[in-house]
Amino acid sequence: MNRTGAVALIFITSVAILGAGRLRTAVTPAAAQALPAGQFAPYRAPRLPGTNEPNLNGIWQALTSADWDIEGHDAQAGLHPELEGTYDAQPAGQSIVEGGEIPYKPEMLAKKKANFEKRAVVDVTAVDADWYATGDPELKCYLPGVPRATYMPFPFQIVQGDGSYILIAYEYASTTRTIRMNSNDKPPADSWMGLSRGHWEADTLVVDVVGFNDLTWFDRAGDFHSDALHVVERYTPISPYHLQYEAIIDDPKVFTRSWKISLPLYRRMDKGAQLLEDKCVPFAEELLYGKLRKNPTKQAR
Repeated sequence: MNRTGAVALIFITSVAILGAGRLRTAVTPAAAQALPAGQFAPYRAPRLPGTNEPNLNGIWQALTSADWDIEGHDAQAGLHPELEGTYDAQPAGQSIVEGGEIPYKPEMLAKKKANFEKRAVVDVTAVDADWYATGDPELKCYLPGVPRATYMPFPFQIVQGDGSYILIAYEYASTTRTIRMNSNDKPPADSWMGLSRGHWEADTLVVDVVGFNDLTWFDRAGDFHSDALHVVERYTPISPYHLQYEAIIDDPKVFTRSWKISLPLYRRMDKGAQLLEDKCVPFAEELLYGKLRKNPTKQAR
């Protein structure tokens, strides 16, 4: 084929392709046209049988590296690359914090930095006041707190009935939360997961969480809070396979203002999907208590 013939063939093929594209566009219903990335057509979730509430039952999981750092971050080597290579490496990730950065009070940044530098340092032989001073709580298999439990790299299950409670069961450390619906209960004591009180705003489950201790972190980067933490979560179904999750975080002891995180949660569609057992305490025992076995003269708390 000469050059003129090749050009003609390309032109005819292009016209045919473009024509087919116009034909497809002409017969595609407006509702089926692609929406911008991350947006969904208006959606009304199926109702929970016997109620007018959206059915959120299912196993859900975040697909994000926010457990390493809720702010934007580059990929980094792990704690011991000379032993583990890339096994413990930190994946890169975009910020889930609206605006990109957490609004720390200037005097609180030093504590975040110290947390990160000592994220793998633990000492259960220290005095009570210092026992939790160093080491990421996740490293020690402690309860993750809220909102961190939501975006850890583990699935969780929402169990919703027609009663006064909604249960969330997390695979990590077999953690659970009970959401008391339409409740004004006060927390009897500070705790790792706080006290969760919920209500519905249209199709959005709103959960007001108070009564935290100051021992959980937001991520492995050392982001932290005080016992004044107050979290308001919002779970909104946006498709049969997605929940939009938002959490407004307020802590006047640590931050200059309230701030928000947001991310999608994905329904696990695996055949036979279920939560599996992740009782991580045995994995942390050597780190926490191994030196006591080697030197029994030291006493644990």
